[in-house]
Amino acid sequence: MFWLSKAIHLTNRFRRRLLIFLAVLGPGIIVMVADNDAGGIATYAVTGSKYGFSLLWLFILLLPMAYYVQEMTVRLGSVTKRGHAEAIFDGFGPFWGWFSLGDLALVNWLTLITEYIGMTEAMAMFGIPRWITFIGVTLILFGVVISGKYWTFEKVTLFFCLFNLVYIPAAFWGMSVSYSPGWGKAMEGFIPQLPGGLTGDMIFILMANIGTTIAPWMIFFQQSAVVDKGMDVHDIPYGQLETFLGSISTNVVAVFIILTTGAVLFYHHPPITVEDVKQTAEALMPLMPHGQGGWARKLYAIGLFDAGFLGALCISLSSSWAVGEVFGWAHSLNARVKDAIWFYLIYLGMLATAGAVVLIPGAPLITITMFVQVIAVTVLPAALIFLLLLLNDRATMGDHVNTRLQNIMNWSIVIIVCAGSTLLGIQTMFPSWFGGS
Repeated sequence: MFWLSKAIHLTNRFRRRLLIFLAVLGPGIIVMVADNDAGGIATYAVTGSKYGFSLLWLFILLLPMAYYVQEMTVRLGSVTKRGHAEAIFDGFGPFWGWFSLGDLALVNWLTLITEYIGMTEAMAMFGIPRWITFIGVTLILFGVVISGKYWTFEKVTLFFCLFNLVYIPAAFWGMSVSYSPGWGKAMEGFIPQLPGGLTGDMIFILMANIGTTIAPWMIFFQQSAVVDKGMDVHDIPYGQLETFLGSISTNVVAVFIILTTGAVLFYHHPPITVEDVKQTAEALMPLMPHGQGGWARKLYAIGLFDAGFLGALCISLSSSWAVGEVFGWAHSLNARVKDAIWFYLIYLGMLATAGAVVLIPGAPLITITMFVQVIAVTVLPAALIFLLLLLNDRATMGDHVNTRLQNIMNWSIVIIVCAGSTLLGIQTMFPSWFGGS
């Protein structure tokens, strides 16, 4: 009977832990899936069309990078019960606080433009005009957050996260084209290589991929979401687990997007290079096997719209949370509109002004989409350094300060990002050094 009692005890313990995990589930999955936003989809599509499978190895590095950065926000939010903007103001003073908030607001607004680009282009594939998409999406996004409940927002957002998986069947279809080199060639892409060497274009693509996997808004969003959800120190292990699962998810989807465009476009004879999401969908449709191009195009459009929708939702919220924390305004999704009017107005204002840019005739939307990812990664080091310093403050974090391994990993990430940003700056000023003109 001892073994039976032991089994019952283990089953009950597993059940309790599973229920706690399901209760904690949300911020980590949402921030990671939303990280594959419209700009990210465009970046991965361009990467696959230009370099095939040869840069897949990058995502072996990006997975732990994404996890180690974001899990710090779980600990910091759970221990301090403060959002990231408030933590910076309290820890480093008004100058650095305003500096960080200014960086966040600018990059977030630019990134929101790319989300609307993705959503309008996706709906255009179904014949819906841009202005209708802009108005409809903005109203829906606003409606999601004014319910007055964080849990409502989280459930709706987690539902939309599922649509991010549509790129997986698209990749299997792509890999089945007659000229695809097959899965064996794809596996070779996980061996580090730089086809053509460290050219200016290669530096730009590498930094764009890093910038779309780790972004400042993600740090602000997840920490504020942890606080708004009401997580505490007992929930940290479960928050870390869901953040890890989210890191796996976002990187797997990115790999499958590159597999799709690499197999269908890069290995086509002659190769087909795309510059934006609409070109990608239009190029894929006639090349998919057995008349499946129409389905692939629709799946791509659905995934693209979903990516832009999640990105717009989370990025706008990260801005509203941050501004509310700094000014001391009510800044919770649990607050009614009349009780947190500025919180919701900032959210709506970010959406409306960024979305309106997409409607401007002749706006350089392709340039904006790619360069936003690079801008994000160039301002990332400051956000990472503030985060690391806060996580090493024992007076603030107590027993939840960074371990030696966590510091090694995170400072390595800072060094990699700084080195890449420096290379990008040098390449911009002296293009001839990297094979440019």
